[in-house]
Amino acid sequence: SLAERRRPGGGRPRYEVVRELGAEEVRWFYREDRKTWKPFIGYDSLRIELAYRAFGEQREGEAAAVEPVCVRSGLYEVDVVNAESYPVYWNQTEKIPVMRGQWFIDGTWQPLEEEESNLIEQEHLNRFKGQQLQESFDMEVAKPVDGKEAIHSLKLSRNHVDWHSVDEVYLYSDATTSKIARTVTQKLGFSKASSSGTRLHRGYVEEATLEDKPPQTSHIVFVVHGIGQKMDQGRIIKNTAMMRDTARKIEEKYFSNLATHVEFLPVEWRSKLTLDGDTVDSITPDKVRGLRDMLNSSAMDIMYYTSPLYRDELVKGLQQELNRLYTLFCSRNPEFEEKGGKVSIVSHSLGCVITYDIMTGWNPVRLYEQLLQKEEEELEDRWMSYEEQRLLEELYITKQRLREIEERLYGLKASTISKPPVLKFKVENFFCMGSPLAVFLALRGIRPGNSGSQDHILPRTICNRLLNIFHPTDPVAYRLEPLILKHYSNISPVQIHWYNTANPLPYEHMKPSFLNPTKEPTSATESESVSAVPSPTTSPVMVRRHYGESITNIGKASILGAASIGKGLGGMLFSRFGRSSTTTPQTLETGKDGAEGDDKKATTVGSPPLPHSSSGFLEPTVELEHRIDFELREGLVESRYWSAVTSHTAYWSSLDIALFLLTFMYKQDQEDPDKSNLDLS
Repeated sequence: SLAERRRPGGGRPRYEVVRELGAEEVRWFYREDRKTWKPFIGYDSLRIELAYRAFGEQREGEAAAVEPVCVRSGLYEVDVVNAESYPVYWNQTEKIPVMRGQWFIDGTWQPLEEEESNLIEQEHLNRFKGQQLQESFDMEVAKPVDGKEAIHSLKLSRNHVDWHSVDEVYLYSDATTSKIARTVTQKLGFSKASSSGTRLHRGYVEEATLEDKPPQTSHIVFVVHGIGQKMDQGRIIKNTAMMRDTARKIEEKYFSNLATHVEFLPVEWRSKLTLDGDTVDSITPDKVRGLRDMLNSSAMDIMYYTSPLYRDELVKGLQQELNRLYTLFCSRNPEFEEKGGKVSIVSHSLGCVITYDIMTGWNPVRLYEQLLQKEEEELEDRWMSYEEQRLLEELYITKQRLREIEERLYGLKASTISKPPVLKFKVENFFCMGSPLAVFLALRGIRPGNSGSQDHILPRTICNRLLNIFHPTDPVAYRLEPLILKHYSNISPVQIHWYNTANPLPYEHMKPSFLNPTKEPTSATESESVSAVPSPTTSPVMVRRHYGESITNIGKASILGAASIGKGLGGMLFSRFGRSSTTTPQTLETGKDGAEGDDKKATTVGSPPLPHSSSGFLEPTVELEHRIDFELREGLVESRYWSAVTSHTAYWSSLDIALFLLTFMYKQDQEDPDKSNLDLS
């Protein structure tokens, strides 16, 4: 019924006589992925309509000079001349069609196709312009029209329109037996061909106003992909769209009282890189070519990154794209920086490692320097002849002199050329999803310390907060907390709340609890071999739970194998340090070489038992300043083997993750926590 056309504020304004539709009565729509037409919000629709009318008023022969209209929170622009929309911050091959809606289907409020709508509107004005309408819109209700005479009709290609009064307009199908006609009627919203036709409404259910606008962006999130984008270049755009849509639902549910919102922007850094050109393709055998091409387009990225030849290209590719997006966003939103807008990064898989290296400035040269330093220490510890000592002293003096010259040279360069920061923005939060970062750091020699500070692996001056999110059966994900404090390998990751949990406990108030230290081997061979094989300080996230161990070991082997390619000159040095993934939880054991050749430096004596209560919670001891590892809860009925295959890509549409991200970002954006109606962190 027409009563549905009332706005919450008291109904759409009606005019006493029939006249041309006002700009506020027209509604513009867009259609993505060939789905149904979606209405632009009032703010966008009104501005598109005004641009459309300005274009129509231009004199014939004048060059079309209509500025594109920025829509959908600034992520897209609309070209009214060509009736299409396109994204601002990323490339998209297919343009998004837009349509001007004047006449609408009753109930669904889907617009009639523009060509038919224009014909009906023109006929309506020709026949009824200036005629009196009913006095009260509120009194107007739909009446049955069966047997009622039409006062005017219009024949269309496969349909006809009957006016039973100025306000009672119905669309009828003339070829209900035709398959094409059935398709058309379904597109228009008919459930089936009806003898009574379908009621049409002139003007949209809500008037468009400039007040119906999106909230201001106070926080932008760059979403960085991992491997495999060469295989599907548009995937990160789709994944980010899923994350953005999911976050919108959470914002509406929990943060609707805030006047700002968080925006998600995809960072597609892979497709612009040339790397080896087609060299790898040319050496790829033809047998099982499809599988080989898939591996070349996905796992090969890990090998590229661990190659000294191509690593810098990958780093620069991501760094330049991050800076380009930030500069573009600030140029289009000049108030963002003025009002203290914040930036966070969400990275997936290998993208976490590259993002980390950009923020910290890490490069393989550091590993080489550590190796040289280690060799010097070993030289000092062994007996040397007089000649060896003299040459070694000469070497030290020469190196010291070289360092002084380098420092003077860098000083001169710094005084003439101010080096810009690697990133043009400070990172507020670095969210890792399904991340192998921990195993890369372990292979670079990072070992646990005795301080609970995040600074041990990522200084707070670079990034305010590091958060590591993983699914419990993701075979590519590793824990970060045991790299800071060793005993956290025996403490459970923080469980991420389900999005619909009533009154969840804030994350900062959740006490650490022990993992079950026992592990059930899945086979006799595994139980015999697992203690004999040294592993990095970190372990795959599901080692201490009764998950599908074979899947775990496949993921572990692939990441360790790929990451070990990048150990370079320092690989031999750090490979001798490791931790057995079984035995007592409080004991750190060395690898097979550690006990023989490096006892005094590598061997760690057993730590004292950690105090814990009967409830399983950890009593006060050395703790992390902030928890870093956060684990999604497993589904109650999901198969662990199947989820091990799918979990690595299951983060994008998770409502739990969307709430988790927004909880931390909104908490930081609001000085007063009471401004939010949900406090989870």
